[in-house]
Amino acid sequence: MPNDLIHNPDGGMPRLLEIMRRLRDPQTGCPWDIEQDFASIAPYTIEEAYEVADAIERGDWAELEGELGDLLLQTVYHTQMGAEAGHFSFESVARAISDKMVARHPHVFGDESRDKSADQQTADWEKIKAAERAGKAQRGTLDGVAIGLPALLRAVKLQKRAARVGFDWPETSQVLDKMQEEARELVEAQDSLSQAEIEEEFGDLLFVMANLGRHMKVDPEAALRAANAKFTRRFEAIEAALAAMGKTPSDSTLEEMDTLWDAAKAQEKQ
Repeated sequence: MPNDLIHNPDGGMPRLLEIMRRLRDPQTGCPWDIEQDFASIAPYTIEEAYEVADAIERGDWAELEGELGDLLLQTVYHTQMGAEAGHFSFESVARAISDKMVARHPHVFGDESRDKSADQQTADWEKIKAAERAGKAQRGTLDGVAIGLPALLRAVKLQKRAARVGFDWPETSQVLDKMQEEARELVEAQDSLSQAEIEEEFGDLLFVMANLGRHMKVDPEAALRAANAKFTRRFEAIEAALAAMGKTPSDSTLEEMDTLWDAAKAQEKQ
């Protein structure tokens, strides 16, 4: 019986799928869940993915378990809506990703040798993906790079695609030169540019920064997350030090906070 499955703690995936089916039932489901569509749920999907990344960044494995459940629920939500519309089902989605993983790993599931470098495996992976895109009539080099990706991540993916066909700076020093050029142009022209033009120049600079990260084998998203975390730690140290003096940041001078920042920085390096 469905109710027995729903209340069975060992029901696994069938239990979760039945819960979502019941939530979306037009007659007996939850009014909020019934009203949702792919577009309204998509922001939650993105948010849950970031929360998974956050738990990993903090090494909070108990929280990661819960966040992975939340992310899994997003897949179940989308597949239930897909089934209702006749587009796909959870089973077809699971089958498609399984088929893809088998096809992309012939050195594990097929006859190819595993005796090759990680770089060669990456090159083989890209060849398989290119063939898959060709089968989907994605002919352009940049076809299939999702527009909804975080901007820095999408920049790196676009640059990687272009690099595959030879459109890339051979040397990191050339990227550094371009970065300095873009930064200089932005600073020198800021008083004569419109806000839209400033944003365009700033975007150019960020794009080159992402390219520099790629050349230096640095993930720009991960690097910026780490910088955000470092800033948060040090600013919280400033607030704690000021609180010990009975003050808040708004009661302090920039010079005083700079001194406390340097102290927090020195403390981290001990």
